[in-house]
Formats: sequence, C-alpha cells, structure tokens
Amino acid sequence: MRDFIFIIGTSGIGKTTLGKGLFRHYNGAFVEQNMVPEFGIPQDLDGGVFEEQVCWECCVAQMKKFHELGIRNIIGSDFDDLRTADIPIVFQGYNYITIKLVCDDLKQLQNQMKNRKNGLIDFDLQKKCSNKINNRPLLINEAEVNITNKTPEQVLDEAARIIDNTKTFMQYKYQKPSKDLFYSWVFSNGLR
Repeated sequence: MRDFIFIIGTSGIGKTTLGKGLFRHYNGAFVEQNMVPEFGIPQDLDGGVFEEQVCWECCVAQMKKFHELGIRNIIGSDFDDLRTADIPIVFQGYNYITIKLVCDDLKQLQNQMKNRKNGLIDFDLQKKCSNKINNRPLLINEAEVNITNKTPEQVLDEAARIIDNTKTFMQYKYQKPSKDLFYSWVFSNGLR
C-alpha cells in the first residue's frame, strides 16, 4: 500500500488510462489537474503561471486531505512536467512512488494522441515534451515504464508490479534538478 502514486509523462502517452486502471486496481482516489474547477485569473498576473500554480496547489491539498481522512493509494496525474521535480519536496515523509511513462516510438505516441476522446492534440508539443522526459534521469522514488508496443493492460500490469515491489524512501536528501531538464506548458517558464 502506498500513500501516493504519481503518474507523469507526455501528452497522449496514457496517463489517464493508467490512472483509472490503477484506481480500479487499488481502490484509492484519483486526482488529475483537469479536475480543478474553473477560476478567474487577476488581470495583473501572468495567467499561465498563476493557473498552473493554483491547479497544482489545489491538487496537492486535495490529495493530502484524502490521506488525512485515511485513504491510501491516492493517484495524482497530469501535472505540468516541471512539477515532477517538486514531488520529492512536497511529499517527503510519505510512502509515494512516481511512475514515469516513456515511449520510444513517436508514431505510437501520435496515434494514441489522435485516438483519444478528448484533450489537446499538439504533436510538436508532444515530441518536445517526450524528448525531455525520456532523457531526464530518474528522481528519488521514480520508476520508468516504457509503453512501446504495449497494450494498456500490459502497462497497468507492469506499473502495478513496480508499485507493489519497489523499495522507496520516505526520508532522503534531495537537491532539486535544474528546471532545464523538464518541460513546461507555461510559456513564461521558457521551457517550451
């Protein structure tokens, strides 16, 4: 049993599919950034940075509230890749694991993006983000699942095996990596 399970990866790689599968498998809770209700952005602020910060903080608060109420195996997904570097800071002291989804086949990724029911379809963004994520070294408590030529069921089985069998750490020293190793959909972060 984990306190938190995070799923990260490029757009269209199957984060939501895996998250919903893990939710059914572990019967915990499932939180995605797109679940945050609509809100207004003050005119004097950088809209993208403010929106991303509000979404992140709302999701963190919701996940920690679920935990406080006794729910475990709380799955968090679909955050700005740049936030991946914050997970070891914000969730230190908890039993968490991050599953980093990668794919070696850009055509497979593009087909998955085309075939999903909703969401952003931007192949250029997907390619750039995928390159960053695939080449970034693993962070503390992070494991990689390569989805290349795998069905969603195979990805779910592999992720569950990793979640159930990987030793993770609750206390550790962590130096946040350079933001240049991550991708951000927020234009003003300069990582697009």
